[in-house]
This record gives sequence, C-alpha cells and structure tokens, in this order.
Amino acid sequence: MSQEKLKQQIEHILEDSSVGTMATVKKQMPHSRYMTFFHENLTLYTPTNKETDKAEDIEANPYTHIILGYEGEGFGDTYVEYEGKVSFNESQELKDQLWNDRMKLYFDGPNDPKLTILEIKPLHIRLMNKKGESPQELNLS
Repeated sequence: MSQEKLKQQIEHILEDSSVGTMATVKKQMPHSRYMTFFHENLTLYTPTNKETDKAEDIEANPYTHIILGYEGEGFGDTYVEYEGKVSFNESQELKDQLWNDRMKLYFDGPNDPKLTILEIKPLHIRLMNKKGESPQELNLS
C-alpha cells in the first residue's frame, strides 16, 4: 500500500474514532485511560484538567501510546496505534475551538483555568490488524 493511501486510511480512522485509550507512565508503570481526541494533520488533541494524575505523569515523561479505532468486533478490526510526544497547549483559541457542551461535566467553560489541551505530536503511527495483514507504519519524515 502506498504511503499516501496508508495516511488516508489512518486519517479516516482518526476522523471516525474520537474515543481511545491513552497510556502514560505512572510510578514507572504503564497506566491507560479512555480519552476523547480531536485531530488535525495527524496531531492529536485532548482536553484535560491540569490537576489530574495524567498531567503529572506527562510532566515527568511526555511520551504516550494511544489506540484509536478498535470497535471490539474481534479479529480483523482495523485500528491505529499512535506513539507520540505530549505537550500542554494553553491556546485560548484552541480551547474555544475544541469546547463542546459535554465538557461541562468537568469544566465551567472554555475559560476555566483548570482546562488545558494535551497536544500529541506523532512519533510513530501504525495501521493495525487490517484483515489479518501485518502492521503498516506510516513514514512521518
């Protein structure tokens, strides 16, 4: 498969699958949780509270592993494994852009001082389990 077609398939999964698992390192052990992701040009974004364990985890070790697109159907499900480096993005414009009413469960609004956006730049992205085929890695250079 060409790299362009692979990129298109990965972007399609990122567009259709906004909830996935995000792993960080907590006390030298992997720790995963479900997060909601938005993407632009293969960069992922997810809102979080600055006062969470995951924020502390990321300050200590900014690398993450994310799985998006797995539907739980079993063998043959296509999904994305995403390894990236996380930074905290405090852009009010980005907070306003990503804000939705479901976030009211956790924040007072897009101006809530506890709200931060995790920005995840890809280091490795693989398309996995496509009908039993071997994983295919997108060339990010």
